[in-house]
Amino acid sequence: QVQLVESGGGLVQSGGSLRLSCATSGIISSFAPMGWYRQAPGKERELVARIFVNGDKNYADSVKGRFTISRDNAKNTIYLQMNSLKPEDTAVYYCNLNPAISAYWGQGTQVTVSS
Repeated sequence: QVQLVESGGGLVQSGGSLRLSCATSGIISSFAPMGWYRQAPGKERELVARIFVNGDKNYADSVKGRFTISRDNAKNTIYLQMNSLKPEDTAVYYCNLNPAISAYWGQGTQVTVSS
């Protein structure tokens, strides 16, 4: 059974930093492209960062230069380091494969950035 459990969210002031973690079980995340997604109130879920099996990464324009995705293969964990946070980064953040598999969505972790 696949489980993706996100953690690390919280309330932070504009300009602050957070590191999100995604613990995976039931899959070997080093063998699959993984992504971080977010959904803000009233908006559709969007992909913000992804990491490929070969280690290549890419980012949405809105987070480029501020967010960094990484993986620890030994721990089957995906991370999202978020720096210089802005109020518009406020959302629930999720991890999933890329492309995402609907059955694998977890609870997500709330990130709130105050101005």
